[in-house]
Amino acid sequence: MTPDKADNESHSPKLAAVGSALVPGLGQFFGGRRARGWGILAAVAASAGLVSWYGEQPFWYVVPAIIWLWGVWDASAVAEESSRPLLVPVIAVLAMSYGIGWQVTKIELATLTKNIDRAAVILGPMLRPDFVGPRLEIQEAFVSIEVPCSANPPPGQRSDDGLSLVASAGCGKAGDELSVSGSGFWPGAGAELWWEDTIGERQHLLSDGQIIVVEPDADGTFSKTIFIPQMRSGTGQEANLDQPLPERFLVIQARPLGGLEITENGMRVLSGILETLSLALMATTLSLFAAVPLGFLAARNLMGGTQVGLAIYLGVRTVLNFLRSIEPLIIAIVFVVVVGLGPFAGMLAIMVHSVAALAKLYSEVVESVEPGPIEAVRATGASWSEVVRYGVVPQVIPSFTSFTLYRWDINVRSSIIIGFVGGGGIGAWLFQWIILADYRAVGASFVAIALVVIVLDNASSRLRERIV
Repeated sequence: MTPDKADNESHSPKLAAVGSALVPGLGQFFGGRRARGWGILAAVAASAGLVSWYGEQPFWYVVPAIIWLWGVWDASAVAEESSRPLLVPVIAVLAMSYGIGWQVTKIELATLTKNIDRAAVILGPMLRPDFVGPRLEIQEAFVSIEVPCSANPPPGQRSDDGLSLVASAGCGKAGDELSVSGSGFWPGAGAELWWEDTIGERQHLLSDGQIIVVEPDADGTFSKTIFIPQMRSGTGQEANLDQPLPERFLVIQARPLGGLEITENGMRVLSGILETLSLALMATTLSLFAAVPLGFLAARNLMGGTQVGLAIYLGVRTVLNFLRSIEPLIIAIVFVVVVGLGPFAGMLAIMVHSVAALAKLYSEVVESVEPGPIEAVRATGASWSEVVRYGVVPQVIPSFTSFTLYRWDINVRSSIIIGFVGGGGIGAWLFQWIILADYRAVGASFVAIALVVIVLDNASSRLRERIV
């Protein structure tokens, strides 16, 4: 008779149930089911700890109580060399997890219907992507306005290329009223009024929340009353609003020439997409130089033959798991600090994460190869490198190629998000457009991203089918 069976026969179901009633899982220990006992104890402790941490709904303490009581019921069965189904504790844990998760994430379905108007303001422009538009001829003029006034403010008037702007004053403080007039503009073509701060940031001038558009008369002249906006934020002078700085009042006018052309934002979308594809391509390609050798070193069937090999295997696996656990977005923030804003930082971040991800995939491919060719090569007295070259490489090349193409597909998507932290590509433009509420440009970038992903997905799928 085995010791576990002797233990089961030496304890009655009632004694086992009493043990689990005192300490969760103790009755299972009496019955020789130690792993089951530890599991029940851990489930009760973890669920109680989660409810205690959440703290807002004491009702959920019923879940650890249910698991505890189920453990008592199960202990009596274990004593009779049986067990109870896990359905009850599993349902209780799932109910608690989803219930607390729903409350922690503050899901309020009513807000979806409340904010339909706000969504329309955003989605409406996005459905009209700013990519292609009518061909336009554009002209602009500006006059310098000092904010606030110094002892020697500018004259408040300027003429250039036949365009003339005159302001009632050459200086003022934020909120002051200015009368402006212009001449030499195209008659009947609307002109938008803008303001530019000392670092070149521009914003529309508004009236009652609407962009101010003036229409020059038959002589090409207009006049308008405006208010100087607060544009000091972002200049590094926020703490000293009394320091005079040169700012500009601008008039930008456009008129159609007939036909269509790619808009300015459309050109930015194209250049951003090209930068994103290049970033992902370079990151994926450069990562291969480290991922391929690391993939072989992280394969247990190749490295587990000796103590040194096993140590290398464990070390490489640990490093790869550590790098894979850090999101590329976080790595990108680090590289932005090291090398500065731009696509180089984004490429380095994606490359580091790709090395870890590809090496892990490559190692699993190597571990799943047929052992016959490896054993045959080893039987000839070949070295480790020769075993890899002749016994492993011919078997893994198709899978390696397939995983590399798949990783490039993933990296294209990742590079878009990395642009949000200064990693370059279309993501950097997308971040700016969202901040500026230019939702037509956002819509254009979404369409371009979707088209690129669809094309790449189909192309890589066809290549993988041919290779594998």
